[in-house]
Amino acid sequence: MYPDKILCVWVLKKGGRFLCLELSHVDTPVFKQLYDYYSFSVIPVLGELVAGDRDSYQYLVESVRRFPPQEVFASMIADAGFQKVEYENLVGGVVVIHSGLKI
Repeated sequence: MYPDKILCVWVLKKGGRFLCLELSHVDTPVFKQLYDYYSFSVIPVLGELVAGDRDSYQYLVESVRRFPPQEVFASMIADAGFQKVEYENLVGGVVVIHSGLKI
């Protein structure tokens, strides 16, 4: 389901820190139901009203759901050679910050 390797080129000096801010997977069941409703029912409608482009906002919501879960993406970062890989969920997992060090 996910690519075997992260398809990004990171140019960091040794000791450099990689940071990635992503929309991600909500980890609280009740909040997940509310967020899913908002994502699929409100965001595309707002995209249509504000930008005249419902399809792009629908795609955005769907692409967030296809992105690897936090643990999987952290493993992908580690597999790419980063050390001290960790992540921090924000807003119940709606947003996540991944980090790793190039040693």
